[in-house]
Amino acid sequence: QVQLAESGGGSVQAGDSLKLACVDPKYNYYCVGWFRQAPGKEREGLAAIDADDNIKYADSVKGRFTISQDAAKNTVYLQLNNLSAEDTAMYYCATDGMPATYGGTWCDSGRQGDFRYWGQGTQVTVSS
Repeated sequence: QVQLAESGGGSVQAGDSLKLACVDPKYNYYCVGWFRQAPGKEREGLAAIDADDNIKYADSVKGRFTISQDAAKNTVYLQLNNLSAEDTAMYYCATDGMPATYGGTWCDSGRQGDFRYWGQGTQVTVSS
């Protein structure tokens, strides 16, 4: 059973950084992505990483957000730098649920429909 849990959100000032974590206590997966949704806006894909450390970023966060993983800890991280008020949102991680040995080639946060399992989210609030 997939059980993703996000942590690391909080209330910060513009220009600050945060590091979010997404963990499943039991498994590693082929693809894990990070997403966010601000009030009144559609959910936005940010970044995704596969089991071979292939990474894809949305153009909107390239150079400012960094996705990484620690397979030994079943954890995928999202480092958020130089935050602004526009980054205020609920941040979610999600996975396709396939095992890390799957060997797929599609891992991309732009393909939201392929992410079947979602965490509950962690709130990031940035004050200007």
